[in-house]
Amino acid sequence: MNITSVARNIFTVIVFIVAGAFILSGCDKGKTAGTTVAEEVKPAGGIAFVELDTVIARFDMAKDKAAELEEKTRTSEAELASKSQAFDRDVRDFQNKVQKGLVTRATAAEMEQTLAQQQQNLLARRDEMAYNLNEEGVVAQRQVLEYINQYLAEYNADHGYQYILARQFPGPILYSDSTMDITDDVVTGLNAKYNAEKAKK
Repeated sequence: MNITSVARNIFTVIVFIVAGAFILSGCDKGKTAGTTVAEEVKPAGGIAFVELDTVIARFDMAKDKAAELEEKTRTSEAELASKSQAFDRDVRDFQNKVQKGLVTRATAAEMEQTLAQQQQNLLARRDEMAYNLNEEGVVAQRQVLEYINQYLAEYNADHGYQYILARQFPGPILYSDSTMDITDDVVTGLNAKYNAEKAKK
């Protein structure tokens, strides 16, 4: 299992996991009593959509999560490389001593057993790192999607759509009127909200 490929594919997985299934509904089912046709932000019908892959690609929170994961991947790779190099040195040292007859057969057997355990520990650590990175990536993905979902509920309080759909290719939405596209507006609002909250921390 390649730790680098696991981490680099984490945010790519986001788009495919939600493909065709991520439909977000707003918190208001219609306009308030005082709203007139002139006040409609988008055409009547109560439906809008966002290009989900574009939202995620341009969302600062998703970029931050990806950067954090990349940094953790580099740290894990450095640790694994260091342990692997130490193991390789121990193996070469063992082979050298055995070839030159510098250790007894009993000592050689003990050293071989120690190296076998070292190798098992190294493989276990590699698998643990890959699992942890994958788990962190999945959690980060869910956090990003949950943040978007919550923001759309807030966004819809002022817009009153019945549905806000996630459009992407391939997906169940084969055609959509471009006047129903609220992607840019949502990305701007998401980043403004996220960065304001980030600045307070």
